Amino acid sequence: MFSVPFNALQKLMIIPFSDPEYTKPAMAPFRALVNPETYTYKYKTEYCETQGAGSSGAALKFSKMLPQEFNFDFLFDGTGVVTSFSDGSALLPDEANRLAGVTLQLEKFKATVFEFKGDTHRPNYLMLLWGTLIFKGVLNAMDIEYRLFGPDGTPLRAIAKCTFKGSIADTQRLLQDNLMSPDVTHTRTFKSSDKLPLMADKIYNEQRFYIDVAKANKLDSFRNIEPGTALSFLPLQ
Repeated sequence: MFSVPFNALQKLMIIPFSDPEYTKPAMAPFRALVNPETYTYKYKTEYCETQGAGSSGAALKFSKMLPQEFNFDFLFDGTGVVTSFSDGSALLPDEANRLAGVTLQLEKFKATVFEFKGDTHRPNYLMLLWGTLIFKGVLNAMDIEYRLFGPDGTPLRAIAKCTFKGSIADTQRLLQDNLMSPDVTHTRTFKSSDKLPLMADKIYNEQRFYIDVAKANKLDSFRNIEPGTALSFLPLQ
């Protein structure tokens, strides 16, 4: 797992990963030159709004929670005004040369957050870190606004207005959702202290479904179940 020094959290960093579990760093982190003045989290839920004809209202039925959105503006400066990183540490000579041009800065930024990667057939997964902020997701949209130009038209300052969407692996999502509803399939490992009727009651709120569970799992007996047996509790029809 990629480790980040504690002091690195004092400036905004974007760490690119090649896997949805965020365990395989894809390249070196991108460090912001200037910390943000603001950033915005957006939370959304979606409901079914079907309403019968002639009715005056409807009971909205929950459909799903949409991925979080995170909005942040990145500053890129080639005027020489910015001479240190946002945490106060000075730019090294090679860093100063590399970061001198806005175009070069933007190319590095796009390579981190936007470019299609041939080995994974997709852009990178991203982890944004700054202070107490830990955001995992992908770039959803980016607008680059050029604000200052040299005499020859070379961009000297730019703002990248980015929208990120939260993205987590399915295994982690299931753990977070902790779905215990009887309308989804559950898998449990039988332990010596377990009783099938009690397991059915916990999942379905009805002990009587233990017989159906035994049939679905092709058990010879619901009383003599070998510890370690994986049992599927199917959705109620």
